[in-house]
Amino acid sequence: MPNTFKALTQKYVLLKKGWSPQQNLFYGFFTYILLGFVLLCFPIFQKQSANIIDHLFIATSAVSTTGLVTISVFDTYNIFGQFIVMTLFQLGGIGYLTFTTFMLLSTTRKMTLWHKKILSTEFTLPKTIKINDFLKSVVLFTFIMELLGAILFFIAFKMENMPTLEALWSAIFHSVSTFCTAGFSLFSNSFVDFADHNFINFIISMLAISGSLGFIVITDFGLLIKNKAHKLSFTTKIIFYGFLILLTFGTVFFYFFEPTISNLPSNTRFLTAFFQTMTAMTTVGFNTVDFGAFTQAMMLICIFLMYIGASPSGTAGGIKITTLTAVFAIMKSRLIGDRRITFLGRVIPYERLYIATSAFIFYTVIIVIGTFLITITNDFKFETILFEVASALGTVGISTGITGDINNFGKIVIILLMFIGRLGVLTFGLAIWHRNDKEETPPVLKEDIAV
Repeated sequence: MPNTFKALTQKYVLLKKGWSPQQNLFYGFFTYILLGFVLLCFPIFQKQSANIIDHLFIATSAVSTTGLVTISVFDTYNIFGQFIVMTLFQLGGIGYLTFTTFMLLSTTRKMTLWHKKILSTEFTLPKTIKINDFLKSVVLFTFIMELLGAILFFIAFKMENMPTLEALWSAIFHSVSTFCTAGFSLFSNSFVDFADHNFINFIISMLAISGSLGFIVITDFGLLIKNKAHKLSFTTKIIFYGFLILLTFGTVFFYFFEPTISNLPSNTRFLTAFFQTMTAMTTVGFNTVDFGAFTQAMMLICIFLMYIGASPSGTAGGIKITTLTAVFAIMKSRLIGDRRITFLGRVIPYERLYIATSAFIFYTVIIVIGTFLITITNDFKFETILFEVASALGTVGISTGITGDINNFGKIVIILLMFIGRLGVLTFGLAIWHRNDKEETPPVLKEDIAV
């Protein structure tokens, strides 16, 4: 029997090595979802029974760090079931193989070529950052931020007179959920009851922005602190400035043009506008107001922010700020008649432009197809369906309130969108239509940007 198990294990390892990096990511995250789904189906992890497709929906939403739910996590699962959900979005947040490779580096200090290929596919890095340094930053920064978040959440919940054990579990769960931008909450109405709670709003914003800005930025700034001679990468600068511009843009629009918050006191109004912009951009998925009550104009702004997302190699979804930058650079160069594609005085390599334009087109096509499929099978307003699709593919998790009422076909479509969003549209496409080409990834040139 042991020999049979060993033989099967060896065959499985050989099979995995025969897959492309994109296929390894595809089957890796699919395995996480399948295991989570099976566990959540066990009655011992449930407070009350639920439809089998709802368990699959929750498992996919957790691994993809989306946060869309068709059933209440708190009301459906007991503390052990909630722990399974938290484990799933923790694994989904830090990435496939990240923790196991970190342990490998901690014990042997060697990384196999197979690990490098998969991790380099999942985390697109600029040439100034080494994968070993990056992995250590991912694991250590995640642990530090989630621990800090849990402590701060615990203090905040105790200030609200929550029982100690409940406050402790809620603090841990929401800290991990926030940093991984998973958007899962143990509260039935997300954080609506804490709309004017400055401390809790600060904790969520700090964790979500830290996670969504991406481990590229964190690693880059960490290297700068350790070595003053280190120069911040072009990617880090684009992410940082782009994030600030979009966050300011969204906050200003929500503050001045959203009538549902116009009657709030000025400070609360600004906090609400900032929070909704932040939650859409970082794809953390929490809300302090009802998105279903927003005007169509503000829903459009929110869809745009979810469409863009934040940083590559972070916990957020969307096409990423770097992809938007590359597409904008192409448009600018064509309008002024410059044959070179430049941004902030830097030439962007054509290989990176190919990736950016492909992602931009493929992402848009998937949104159109997803919206079409749900529209023809469900009777909801078009803008609410588009909002739901953008939220699912962007792994955001905010909703206008229709998620639980979508029919089973629509739920399957949303499940597929969340899965594609977690993988990344290009990774998904390459996993499905992979050819055994010799060149797996484009070469990294002198002026580089991680897309």
